[in-house]
Amino acid sequence: MTKAIIAVPMGDPAGIGPEITVKSFLNSEVLEAANSIVVGDKKIIDKALEITGTDLPVNVIKEVEEADFSGKAINLIDLNNVDTETFQFGEVQKQCGKAAFEYIEYAIKLAMDGKVDALATTPINKESLKAAEVPFIGHTEMLEELTNSHDPLTMFQVKSLRIFFLTRHLSVKDAIDQMTAERVHDYIKRSYDALIKLGVEAPKLAVAGLNPHSGEGGLFGNEEIDEITPGIKRAQADGYEVAGPVPADSVFFQALNGRYDAVISLYHDQGHIAAKMTDFHKTISITNGLPFLRSSVDHGTAFDIAGQNIASSESMEECIKLAGEYALTFRK
Repeated sequence: MTKAIIAVPMGDPAGIGPEITVKSFLNSEVLEAANSIVVGDKKIIDKALEITGTDLPVNVIKEVEEADFSGKAINLIDLNNVDTETFQFGEVQKQCGKAAFEYIEYAIKLAMDGKVDALATTPINKESLKAAEVPFIGHTEMLEELTNSHDPLTMFQVKSLRIFFLTRHLSVKDAIDQMTAERVHDYIKRSYDALIKLGVEAPKLAVAGLNPHSGEGGLFGNEEIDEITPGIKRAQADGYEVAGPVPADSVFFQALNGRYDAVISLYHDQGHIAAKMTDFHKTISITNGLPFLRSSVDHGTAFDIAGQNIASSESMEECIKLAGEYALTFRK
């Protein structure tokens, strides 16, 4: 079977992105899962190789077609956009925020032009982006704008557990206000369609409850009665196989063990806690609703340990492997 070609923007140069990227290329499972091309700066990649003691050749290319995937080598598109005279690991720097954005922008263009099948992204730093006056707070906002997409759908995967998020970066109080029957109905449809694109046949979904015991018939809150259940019933009437609201203290365990193909988490921490307690390092974020698939590590730039060869590459390895697993199906 043809392998997917994955673009890997190396992230904020001052963070752990370069280190975990080069370490990933030592894993034979990563090389088997996909053909990867790093978009970054050779000077920083060379530093990362030195710091990690990684003995891998770097094949600098200008076009994807020039890549050589026959052995253990890092195929790199070198944007040469970091001044090493002023560069420091572990610090917020304007040039690093600018560089990180340029790597992502270039990788998105490769995907939009059909040169690569997916993106596997490394950490970027919000403060560095702000210092560089980049008009986006994070990856999702960049992807949405630069691909002309609307409201991309985030999914976490860890082992066999998949989690979608009805709301994300909102206070719990504001998130509850967003839990309308219309939104629940819409997200069930969108999550179902996303699973189909990822190759899951006849998906079975569950919606997590908000209150203890999903409200216990109104004893512990009425959100399930007033909004969440009506949204679920509307989706069921449309023919979607969806259960719920299922109490949140059991639904994620049930999905992990095969009862459901995915769970719709109602708010940020509800799903994040479930995923990261399952396996913190192997929790991967996938962005659906774009013209191509994007996977991402679910951790930050870790400036406190950057440049010290402390950071684990396990999450980055899973990120590339998952992109390789889903990308070709997603493109169909």
